[in-house]
Amino acid sequence: MKRLMILNGPNLNLLGVREPHIYGTTTLEQIKQSCEACAAELSLAMSFHQSNHEGVLVDLIQSARQSADAIIINPAGYSFTSIAILDAIKAFEGPTIEIHISNIHARDEYHRHSKISSVARAVICGLGPYGYIAAINAAAQM
Repeated sequence: MKRLMILNGPNLNLLGVREPHIYGTTTLEQIKQSCEACAAELSLAMSFHQSNHEGVLVDLIQSARQSADAIIINPAGYSFTSIAILDAIKAFEGPTIEIHISNIHARDEYHRHSKISSVARAVICGLGPYGYIAAINAAAQM
């Protein structure tokens, strides 16, 4: 059984109410439930986390070295600023898939250039909440 860690960055706990014109009305809890169902179908062990704190996300990425075979991460606002998350991912030996609910390449200049993409095996953006399911399916094949 593959072990999968799904990480969510700052403000994603507000999905469903924060900027629904960009992120839709699906909540993070609904995304978690969809991910759990998909992982179960694929016989994957899955953990799902959200934090507004960069250090907590770094600690989780570091812990994945022993507890996960792949990471799916929606770094949210840290995509564009966090060298610490980038460096932690570099130390993880399994594949990392970066996801974004919106198409960051079609956004304003502050939301276009993810630092994390340079160390991710794959990047999925613009598929809405389905991007998580696409990432789980991709991780299962890696």
